[in-house]
Amino acid sequence: MKYGESSFDILYLLFAVISGCVMLKRARNKTEKQMGLAALILGCGDAFHLVPRVLNYFTSADMTAALGIGKLVTSLTMTVFYVLLYYIWLGYYHEQKSRKAQLFLYLCTAVRVILCLFPQNGWLKNSSDVTWGILRNIPFILLGAFICWLYYQKRGESRRFRPVWIYILLSFLFYIPVATCAGLIPMLGMLMLPKTICYVLMLLTFLQAVCKDPERHSA
Repeated sequence: MKYGESSFDILYLLFAVISGCVMLKRARNKTEKQMGLAALILGCGDAFHLVPRVLNYFTSADMTAALGIGKLVTSLTMTVFYVLLYYIWLGYYHEQKSRKAQLFLYLCTAVRVILCLFPQNGWLKNSSDVTWGILRNIPFILLGAFICWLYYQKRGESRRFRPVWIYILLSFLFYIPVATCAGLIPMLGMLMLPKTICYVLMLLTFLQAVCKDPERHSA
């Protein structure tokens, strides 16, 4: 299993980083730059957790602190990724900014970040505390549900972006059991594989939009 999972993780990180660089290089406007930035942030953030995870399979070094800190970094960068999804939605569909939407967005983000920074999370010990796993993910789930709803509303306006809301929904359905109960049932960690595939599909959608679609998102 370690070879299969490690190969998958490495290929995912390479795809996220390379696709992000390609999008930034070929971006024709602000929205496409945000797509590339989202890919880079996701890939680089996940690397903090996945690289120690891969090394943990093949070395005898104690990776406990590295894995825990990696989870913290990934938690923060995933949150930033969803904030960028909001701005990508605005630009791609030529929507006007809403004060209420932005207030909700940044409130969820701020609460999520603050909860992640509490020492009770036990990042240095790579803790799997169920209570704090639930607490810090409540605002993140609310943020994800909001972004999913936005893309769902616009599903009929773009064939390219039509399935994005499904990728977001599935990624959270796979993520929630892992974030809350993997400490009690380690086998739930396998759900991170289909969750990662959902992210790959989102990034592939962005990459195709930048490289193949005519320039329709000029914001």
